[in-house]
Amino acid sequence: MPEPHATLPVADLPPGTVQRVMLNDEPVAVCNVDGRFYAIHDRCTHADAPLSPGGLEGCHLVCTWHGATFDVRTGQPTSPPASEPCRRYTVERQGDTLIVIDRVPND
Repeated sequence: MPEPHATLPVADLPPGTVQRVMLNDEPVAVCNVDGRFYAIHDRCTHADAPLSPGGLEGCHLVCTWHGATFDVRTGQPTSPPASEPCRRYTVERQGDTLIVIDRVPND
């Protein structure tokens, strides 16, 4: 059985930007950090706020509610008040399309 996934055109995600997609009824923030693509759950682990509207600062996604930041490469919080990591997802590029898969990436 194929793994659940969501797709996004590469052209919709220039470097330094983030886009929200839905995967299994869950919001996922897909980020372009200098041409590398990452995806984490689009909810702050501190207050359940959406992360994607806060935008990227380098490789950090910023929560607009309380200023917590998360490293999109690892899902780890990098500033308070968040202390729990965000779930990560695998992002694969196939031509001009990004495929976000409901699987933790292999690092």
